Amino acid sequence: MSEASSVQLSILIPVYNELENLELLHQKLTASLEAINQTYEVILTDDGSTDGSTELIREICKKDARFALVRLNRNFGQTAAMAAGIDHARGKILVTMDADLQNDPADIVRLLERFNEGYDLVSGWRRKRKDAWINRTLPSKLANVMISRITGVWLHDYGCTLKAYRADLLKQINLYGEMHRFLPALLSHLGARITEIEVTHHPRHAGKTKYGIGRTGKVLLDLLTVKFLGTFATKPIYLFGWCAIFCFVAGALSLTAMLYLKYLGFSMILTPLPMMTAMLEILGVQFLGMGLLAELVIRTYHESQHKKIYVLREFIGPGSSCPQLEPQAEQDD
Repeated sequence: MSEASSVQLSILIPVYNELENLELLHQKLTASLEAINQTYEVILTDDGSTDGSTELIREICKKDARFALVRLNRNFGQTAAMAAGIDHARGKILVTMDADLQNDPADIVRLLERFNEGYDLVSGWRRKRKDAWINRTLPSKLANVMISRITGVWLHDYGCTLKAYRADLLKQINLYGEMHRFLPALLSHLGARITEIEVTHHPRHAGKTKYGIGRTGKVLLDLLTVKFLGTFATKPIYLFGWCAIFCFVAGALSLTAMLYLKYLGFSMILTPLPMMTAMLEILGVQFLGMGLLAELVIRTYHESQHKKIYVLREFIGPGSSCPQLEPQAEQDD
């Protein structure tokens, strides 16, 4: 058995200026993971730290071969740090968590127990958060309701980093921007079975938080992107086509009203109807053209990269070369 295939579990932790937390994090992780009957690795992705975190991670890796350092050239953000960790992970199960010790390493065991019931993603739920109510907890609660309603994937806590993923599914997601918070919604597009469990949340042990209410605008814009990718990524003509139909119908109604006023003897040029009719019909043509161009772009993307529009879970038959995966449990309501 190769070294890569012998690793069953990968713990992925983005690190940015967490010098005061790293030693205790190493101790708690080691104590929790040694109780798990699985081979594991811990990948610490240094996202451009400037406080000496890099040097301390190097020392930890020298003392413990199960720990690895992935160092980014500068601070790229949490999504990029998670993507780098995912790219270097060798385990069949990937667990993500924060380095600030607000996530409890002891909860990893509970995540894995639920994961082994047949789920593709087990998400942590910080039901009793230890953060400031006004600028952290309240905006998070509102965002969770909005994200769940728009994406259709109902979770209490999208922002909790502590999650367990099926590696082969997660590695099919190309992360960019700040999409890490929407991973459950993105994976649901691939048919992932998703559930959540309540996890412990501690007050920050040391250091300063990297998050604040200023991220709200980014969340809203990223949410629009996720909704578009999930609903119209393979059929953009449906979105632009319906917009075009709306404009054509509205333009036709405006034209009808204009002709009716003309029949009654009113001057059409004294109303906004001629300009409104022309504008709506032009917009309809533009939406239709954008939809057709988007269809060409989508087809070029899939065909040039040999992208499939489906995700195969299992194939049984003669000459099968596809991995046969265990049947998964249904997603929680």
